Amino acid sequence: MKKFRIILEEQMYDNYTYLLLLMQNKNMAYTSEVTYLGELRTEAVHLQSGNKIVTDAPKDNHGKGEAFSPTDLVATALACCMISVMGILALKEGITKSDGAVAKVTKVMYTEPRRIGEIHISITMPANNFTEKEKKMYEHAAYTCPVAKSLHPDLKQVIEFVYPA
Repeated sequence: MKKFRIILEEQMYDNYTYLLLLMQNKNMAYTSEVTYLGELRTEAVHLQSGNKIVTDAPKDNHGKGEAFSPTDLVATALACCMISVMGILALKEGITKSDGAVAKVTKVMYTEPRRIGEIHISITMPANNFTEKEKKMYEHAAYTCPVAKSLHPDLKQVIEFVYPA
């Protein structure tokens, strides 16, 4: 990565400082602050709420596996986004609520290069006698959630919906 300096109003700034200034000037707020704690752990603070998440490298990548790994969070974020937008859909459309839906997540890592290759999610809906139209609406909302649309197209998203009788 090339380092460069920028002269702005007669002052010199490095890349990082300049980006901070740009963000401040455009009224962009930071979402989180992440601190490396050592021993392959981080702590992320959600700046609006103060909630914290600790990550740990997985056992198969030199870590202890005692907390979510960053790639676990990516896979989990997909499930969280899917069931959240399904809740938004219910509110907006006044359809049968999905409260109590449970998503189970499996992340499959690939090598060469190391990356998430597949995310499998099984979403079990509550036994609320959903109509076929509501099922299609919920599934479409899940498949088109912002996280699903942000992931690389090579990453396989295998999604299953379970509707108990």
